[in-house]
Amino acid sequence: MKLACLALTMVLAGCSSPQQQWNQPPMAVPFQPTIQQQIQLARIDQLLKRNDLDNATLAQVFYERGLLRDSLGLRDLARLDFNQSLSLKPDQPDVFNILGVYFIQSAHFDAAYEAFDSTLELDVTHPFAQRNRGIALYYGGRYQLAYEDLNAHYQQGINDPYRAIWLYLVELEREPEKAQQKLRNWYDASDKQEWGWQIVRLYLNDVSERDFLNSIALESEDNDMLAERLTEAYFYLGKRYHHNKDFPAALMLYKLTLAGNVYEYVEHRFALLELNRLMTEVNNQPQPAAVTDSNEEA
Repeated sequence: MKLACLALTMVLAGCSSPQQQWNQPPMAVPFQPTIQQQIQLARIDQLLKRNDLDNATLAQVFYERGLLRDSLGLRDLARLDFNQSLSLKPDQPDVFNILGVYFIQSAHFDAAYEAFDSTLELDVTHPFAQRNRGIALYYGGRYQLAYEDLNAHYQQGINDPYRAIWLYLVELEREPEKAQQKLRNWYDASDKQEWGWQIVRLYLNDVSERDFLNSIALESEDNDMLAERLTEAYFYLGKRYHHNKDFPAALMLYKLTLAGNVYEYVEHRFALLELNRLMTEVNNQPQPAAVTDSNEEA
């Protein structure tokens, strides 16, 4: 791994910013299905052939297969499993929650709100539903409601950098002139222990992009950690360039977010949604007026 980190560091030396077109961005080996995952999937398929399982057990088995398929990037098949599980046992907050995430990915925001509302009705203490509903509201352009959810979620764990990051992204839309100072306050109030606070430091311009990516390459203990951290790094870098209307850089960064196949990370989940939003913005940009030839006859 030391050699891999050294190689990545050498690559970074020649690629300091998206303005240089990210000719050789740092990369990890993409996640691949493990033998354990494939064996587990085969065992679940065999279990579902039995005819002596009650509905509650079947619902749990479909849910577990859905989670496994989701971790392998088989999201359409996973969604079928989750829906099947819910039809057998309708009172599953975790199933409503993950279906809500799928609705965000497909930009069906009203359905996402309903799914997260159902999650919270079944389990008001669910650890992710309020955050996910806030993210859905953010993507749906309902920034005040998104702020209410994400601020409440942040207050429940001020040492979690990702709670601060998503709240900051909402504030960039709601009160952009105050967002940077608020992020600084949240950073100062935290214990700064989790790695994700390095992303916050990047947003605060306390660390350069080059040093930020260098630290990922040097400090990642194995390929899995490298892939996971690069997935996060590229997504949030992409969000910053996207906000600044640097569409080519954002486009490349969102693609790099997808490159590691870290399917279970929210950053990977929403990168395709961001790409679609970006392309819509580009297509809606005013087109330059056609230049007429001054020598052309009237």
